[in-house]
Amino acid sequence: MQAGTVVGNLASAIGITNEDATLVAELKAGSEQAFALLIAQYHQPLYSLIARSINDPADAADLTQEVFIKVFRSIRGFNGDATLRTWLYRIALHEASNQRRWWSRHKRQEVTIDSSTYDSDGDSDGDSLCLSATLADQGDSPYDQAVQTETREHLEVALRQLPEVFRTVVVLREIEGFAYEEIAEILDINLGTVKSRLTRGRTALRALLVAERLGAEKNSGSTSSASPLQSHASTLHTSTACGVKGAATR
Repeated sequence: MQAGTVVGNLASAIGITNEDATLVAELKAGSEQAFALLIAQYHQPLYSLIARSINDPADAADLTQEVFIKVFRSIRGFNGDATLRTWLYRIALHEASNQRRWWSRHKRQEVTIDSSTYDSDGDSDGDSLCLSATLADQGDSPYDQAVQTETREHLEVALRQLPEVFRTVVVLREIEGFAYEEIAEILDINLGTVKSRLTRGRTALRALLVAERLGAEKNSGSTSSASPLQSHASTLHTSTACGVKGAATR
């Protein structure tokens, strides 16, 4: 009982939850069950983050495995100066960065963009791309799911065209739902830089989508009717009222 109180007090002092503190203690003790729980909880989000951060998503599975191996080997060095989630994402992005450097040296190739149609209506300053909704399965009808899938595929391609410094912040904020302060901590940059990169990333992403739509219209020779994908893509230009699931309120 006393040990549990000590762990709880320590957790509060260093800013991590009691649950995380207990999990970290068990991980440091070498508990296989704790490590299995860690993988079950974080495998999918880390895999998704890595897949969107490297040049070839096909490498994401192997790289995610490497991240957990590194976590297992490094957990004793975790001192609680950040939350466990922040620490894990920092490691994942570091490994993704190493993979991109390897790619640039050995396996660089051009990524092509399939033609698509998107709605080009802009939004006001401070508006947020509701990417978490667009890139998540919504349980809609088969027709809506097909449209959503097509939108998601083209958005993923557009995200991949963003410069890495902008793409990382957009993914962390709009898809993973991190607060600005958490992003600053993960990337070891100041809050102003986070906000600047997010604004520039959103602007660049919209520009890519509009350019792709205009190219598709030019190739088709017609702009008279909107495709289901074009109508559905309005979710990319909704206001911050749509929110990002899991984002911290400020």
